[in-house]
Parts: sequence; C-alpha cells; structure tokens
Amino acid sequence: MPVVSFVVPLIVVGVLLWLVNPHIPEDRKILKSLNVVVVIGVVPWLLQVFGIMGPMGSIRIGA
Repeated sequence: MPVVSFVVPLIVVGVLLWLVNPHIPEDRKILKSLNVVVVIGVVPWLLQVFGIMGPMGSIRIGA
C-alpha cells in the first residue's frame, strides 16, 4: 500500500480537528470527547492499514 494512501487521510483528519477545535464555542470537555471519538475511529483504521487487525466487517457486536 502506498504511503500516500494513509498519510493523506491522517493529515486531513488532523487539519480538520485543528481547524474545528478553536472555532466551536463548546465546553472543553465536549471538544476533548470529540477528539477522543476521532482518535478511537482512526486507531482501528491504522491497525487495518498496517495489517495488525483484520477487516472491520468480521467484528460482531452483540448476538
């Protein structure tokens, strides 16, 4: 997999968070939880990109 295919989305997500955080007039706790949600979403994607974790479709939650 080319390096560009996972570096560009990381840069885009980082720049979006960098632009959104100072301009949203919300409590710092809400902004921090938004950042945590984004990181929780990016980490599994990175694990898939590097081949550490299998496809997300094979993960089942519940019965």
